[in-house]
Amino acid sequence: MPVDADADAFEELDSTDRAALSALRADDLLGPVIDRHGPLTVDPADDPFERLIVSILRQQVSMASAEATRERLFDAVEVTPAGLLAADDATLKDAGLSRQKTRYVRNVAEAFADNDWDSDAFAAMSDDEVREELTAITGVGEWTANMQLLFTLGRPDVFPVGDLGVRKGMEALYDRDMSRAEMVEEAERWAPHRSYASLYLWRAKEDIAATVDEVMGES
Repeated sequence: MPVDADADAFEELDSTDRAALSALRADDLLGPVIDRHGPLTVDPADDPFERLIVSILRQQVSMASAEATRERLFDAVEVTPAGLLAADDATLKDAGLSRQKTRYVRNVAEAFADNDWDSDAFAAMSDDEVREELTAITGVGEWTANMQLLFTLGRPDVFPVGDLGVRKGMEALYDRDMSRAEMVEEAERWAPHRSYASLYLWRAKEDIAATVDEVMGES
């Protein structure tokens, strides 16, 4: 939504979003990208378990394949920790899960069941604590943990430098090749709003704009 199509769009945001985007619009590099795309906000999801399972399904497959598997899985079983632990391997295989992903989703289900995790439990953790807990689960890496922080828990200051789209966006913004360490250092200029900045990095170049839509896809 270009700003010139709706000049009041930023004023209609809540105070947290408005303050974050106001600060970032003052940045000489990121500001023009924000003005081009209009307000983008960081919003928590209702069910952290469902979103993490969908993230597992999306690993190393096309979005079309992941969506087909998601639809079959959600039709076949109750996508809760108890529901997935009760499902037999044949049911999960018929839904399209490989043997490896069956193991991964069971690992996630066991962790949520054992720890009684829900949105409130994660709300009591720092970003680093969430990463530590999630990456201790076999099948959940740093990228997936960061996506949970940003898109599921709605944390405002996540910079997922492990994401290819974010790295491409940084290089497009700076118009040069950069190491990950350089990107992390440069992104300090956007703290404590790096999640918001990341949303615009995914849109900084036309050929990577679809990346964020895939990552943010509804579960």
